[in-house]
Amino acid sequence: MPLSTAQSLAWNLAKTLMTVIVLIRTDDGYAVMPWSEFDGNPGQVVHEYDPFPS
Repeated sequence: MPLSTAQSLAWNLAKTLMTVIVLIRTDDGYAVMPWSEFDGNPGQVVHEYDPFPS
């Protein structure tokens, strides 16, 4: 998925699910998923979307 689409989806999911969402770079573009489900290389993480700003 393109970066701009992934960024929009990640922010929307973080606010809707009220959980930390990560935006990762893959061989096919970008993907988003909850942090709790990410078990890949931390170097793939482009950004974390946290709905609870500190």
